[in-house]
Amino acid sequence: MTGGALTAVVLTGADGRVVKGELSAGRWVATEDLAYDKAYTWSGSAKSEDGTDVPVTGSFRTVKPQRLTSAKLNVGDNQTYGVAMPMKVTFSAPVQDKASVQKAMTVKTSVPTEGAWAWLSDTEAHWRPKEYWKPNTEVFLDVAIYGVPFGGGAFGKADMHAQFKIADRALVAKANTQTKRFEIYRDGVLLHDLPASYGKESDPGRVTRSGIHVVQQKEASRRMKSSVYNYDVPVTWAVLISQNGEFVHENNDTIPKQGKENVSHGCANLSGADAKIFYDLTMVGDPVEVVGSSVQLGLADPNGPAHNDYWEWTLDWAAWTAKSAAI
Repeated sequence: MTGGALTAVVLTGADGRVVKGELSAGRWVATEDLAYDKAYTWSGSAKSEDGTDVPVTGSFRTVKPQRLTSAKLNVGDNQTYGVAMPMKVTFSAPVQDKASVQKAMTVKTSVPTEGAWAWLSDTEAHWRPKEYWKPNTEVFLDVAIYGVPFGGGAFGKADMHAQFKIADRALVAKANTQTKRFEIYRDGVLLHDLPASYGKESDPGRVTRSGIHVVQQKEASRRMKSSVYNYDVPVTWAVLISQNGEFVHENNDTIPKQGKENVSHGCANLSGADAKIFYDLTMVGDPVEVVGSSVQLGLADPNGPAHNDYWEWTLDWAAWTAKSAAI
């Protein structure tokens, strides 16, 4: 029979379980995932063009992947992040068919938000808005990769989802290595203008990188260690802003230099009281905008970018969207 329309369908797996599905406009679609490399049989009826009911049957076998690729997200359900928070999907193996995978990843927001995916490596796809998030935006990330071809015989292992919220305020820190000041703004209003000491400019390895950093972690106390520079120093109120080892933290030993001279190994040094102010105000996802130094955060950085770093905001929008795999 040709030209007819399905009127009833039952799809059954090899284990005898009936697969859930929906019939609409003569077309049947499964509403649950089929298993990889499994046999299925189907039966039902169809109505021919002359109105005759005809029984129909068939069988098929689903694709057998050569390997399965899993995904991991950097954001979590019911979490709240700052206005610069990017989304990152890390895959367990290099992705060959990036366009196919990117098509399966969608972002929905409660507030109209322009944004785009970019592939920063063969195993990492990142999404960021064109501008900082608007406060109170709710974000829904759907990585629906199960059954999606990754290229080279690989397929997605499992779907991933996340629903989170952007904070109800826009907290932005501005770190100027030339003026040696650390300013904290909330919703565009200056709250604090603090003296700071940044990385020593005479050593490229110690320069505080210019560019928009993103707060990634907070620790009330931490030991700062370096085998290269041979130090092991306990500090308090440590806020990680880059995986290359840059923090904003307390260093009372450099108070005489803060606001006057850059002497650190790349971190932003504040007094204990001032570091506590920033520590209490900030959260993961807040931007720290560093200006004035001789080395840029990102691909041009001779020491980076470090693995797992957030350097999305160092790219302008044209450079960012050029890394999309959208066809």
